[in-house]
Amino acid sequence: MAKKVKQWYTLDNAGVLYAALQRREYSAIYRFSAVMTEKVDAAALQRAIDRLRPRFPGFFSCIKMGLFWYYLEPNDAPGPFVRPDVADPCRPMDFKEEHGWLVRFFVYDRRISIEVFHALSDGGGAIVFFRTLLAEYLRQLGHTIPVGSGICDLSEPPPREEMEDAYARYVGPRKAYIRSSAKAYPNVGTPEPYYTFHVTMGFVPVDALKAKAKSYGVSITEYLSAVLLWVLIEKQRRENPRRTLPVALAVPINLRAYFPSRTLRNFISTVRPSIDPRWGEYTFEEILQQVRHYMQLHIHRQELRAEFTGNVRFQTHPLLKKVPIVLKNPAMIFSYWAAGVRPYTMTYTNPGPFRVPREMERHIHHMEVILGQATQPKPNCATISYGNIMEITFAGTQKETDTERDFFRFLVQQGLPVKIESNRV
Repeated sequence: MAKKVKQWYTLDNAGVLYAALQRREYSAIYRFSAVMTEKVDAAALQRAIDRLRPRFPGFFSCIKMGLFWYYLEPNDAPGPFVRPDVADPCRPMDFKEEHGWLVRFFVYDRRISIEVFHALSDGGGAIVFFRTLLAEYLRQLGHTIPVGSGICDLSEPPPREEMEDAYARYVGPRKAYIRSSAKAYPNVGTPEPYYTFHVTMGFVPVDALKAKAKSYGVSITEYLSAVLLWVLIEKQRRENPRRTLPVALAVPINLRAYFPSRTLRNFISTVRPSIDPRWGEYTFEEILQQVRHYMQLHIHRQELRAEFTGNVRFQTHPLLKKVPIVLKNPAMIFSYWAAGVRPYTMTYTNPGPFRVPREMERHIHHMEVILGQATQPKPNCATISYGNIMEITFAGTQKETDTERDFFRFLVQQGLPVKIESNRV
């Protein structure tokens, strides 16, 4: 009898980089959590996970290293299984210990959490997966949840479009030489022992936050970006460094809004709103306007495509395709440090409102998001909203709390009510 050949998939442009960066001390992990209105039934959640496997093959894959590039193939190992939640989330993936699984599922009381290795998917793709998982979980409890409104039909085979490399599809004729690679203020703190991961969450009413942003004539993302820049500028000023540096954010942009694609894999680019304190002092209102105009100027289809075109052309260069992966990895790691770490003070990501069908709304109290550890001991920031609750997370491996403390204090001074939770002891 002929041996069945496994289907395999090449990694997308971003996935190749995350696979190269993976090591025991670091892997790009992020977490989404849904805090339900009732205690979670772990057995029902496990049944829902098992039901999703045929429909979402990309999330149930493992990474293999070929001679020239990494690739994905279906994972036949047992699992993945629901686990009790942990105090320090987003631990680096150890593929040998975890049977090659690149996604984890956790339960604690009313909270359902998934953690995803970024080589599989970005936040936009993972939200589709997570929303469908929550819908199937509720069905397992006997609730009627319709297909549609962002809920995938588990009775259908997975569309090929969901596994496409959208970067390759939309690669442009020219790459960008726009992005500054100047070193930014690093905001690095004292490293904690492995693996200590500090998470601080703030909860703010969406209507109050929206009204505050509107009063300045900006969006919520622009407002929170400006608050981060303000706080980081003040922090650098207090430290009185020998050399003052620009303060810059890495803000991921979901490219699906600009290039039609149903892919559940990575399809994001990054923009860099920044302020250079060496040019003089800025008021908060001036920073807001700088951020607003920067976003309007740089977030458009042509520039976004030029940004990712350079990375795609690097991977598809005829000569580089013939270089063994063990030689390419150090070059990609250095490139990530030079273009993805050095020019940024911190990452701020906002996947937007988490929307579900009306039949699901009463079962979910709020959503949470955590961006995993950076390559350095510094915090990153992530936000997500559900209903009238905006959840804002600072997470990192540094001892200090200056950044998150000053950020939430600023919001309170602006008249916004903030409720704080943290795993710090």
